[in-house]
Amino acid sequence: MTNIFILFIIFCIGACIGSFLNVCIWRVPRSESIISPGSRCPQCGSSIRFYDNIPILSYIFLMGKCRRCKAGISIRYPLVEGLTGVLAMAAAFRFGLTLDFLIYFVFISALVTITFIDLDLQIIPDVISLPGIPIGLAASLVLTTVTFKDSLIGVLVGGGSLFLVAWGYHFITGKEGMGGGDIKLLAMIGAFIGWQGVFFTIFIASAVGSAAGAILMLFAKKDLKFAVAFGPFLALGALAYLLAGPELIDWYYNSAFR
Repeated sequence: MTNIFILFIIFCIGACIGSFLNVCIWRVPRSESIISPGSRCPQCGSSIRFYDNIPILSYIFLMGKCRRCKAGISIRYPLVEGLTGVLAMAAAFRFGLTLDFLIYFVFISALVTITFIDLDLQIIPDVISLPGIPIGLAASLVLTTVTFKDSLIGVLVGGGSLFLVAWGYHFITGKEGMGGGDIKLLAMIGAFIGWQGVFFTIFIASAVGSAAGAILMLFAKKDLKFAVAFGPFLALGALAYLLAGPELIDWYYNSAFR
């Protein structure tokens, strides 16, 4: 019972942080301050009072509408809050209430923010990914799950592998195939989870991304050549490795080579 209560508290804290991530998702790519002004309706511009800004619950009580102008509020807001809360619980369950948990929850929050920005605008802001590289390297000095050497190699392998893919595609086709944001993101991922995690991340991102792209092409009515944000798939692969990497690898080998 005590553990369930603690996880519930962690979920609530994670959801509150998810509310802040919503602010970052909207403002960071628009070069707006994430501190001031306070939360406001994107339609009428009215300030959102604290009792209308309770994660998930306020959305339900207001039936997904602004109190003042009655404009619809995107379902993405409670989705990000709930997702961040669930990921906070998953990280706490994985690492316990340790320094590793705190560091990796910061990493998870960055991945959530990047994912939804990339889905919206197909960009990955350098202001998140580039500082994340030295932060991940520094964190490896105190993390129990990755060494500084593995972290450094992860940066080189992560950024270098996608750079070579992007360069090769451009050399062969003369077109841009992968944005620089993906390269920097994978370098950041490598800094936090090491080179082993980079290979796992690329495998999962490629497999899931290919499947998603095939499904999208099946339902595309016109041009089959359209851009698909790859950042969310990289984030998914990194999260899968972080929260269940060894178990997934064991399951794969046991299934494939039995």
